[in-house]
Amino acid sequence: MNFSLTPGLEQFVRDQANSGDYNNASEVVRDALRLLKRVEDQRVLKLERLRAAIRDGDTAAANGEFTDLETNEALDAFFDSL
Repeated sequence: MNFSLTPGLEQFVRDQANSGDYNNASEVVRDALRLLKRVEDQRVLKLERLRAAIRDGDTAAANGEFTDLETNEALDAFFDSL
């Protein structure tokens, strides 16, 4: 697999490889891709949880399980009670 890096990223990879924390540029790129995968996995999980919370909220509202708060004071009192 071949890919191109901007000059700035290429220099960053070189600097990381030369820092002694990595043996070569391939290790730097592999570590960066593992980090990117972890970030993406977390993003997907957060999105799934958000969608589930929205579904739960929609179901609760459809079943009449909600509190109608019509003023800022009522909203403040509701959150104070939590």
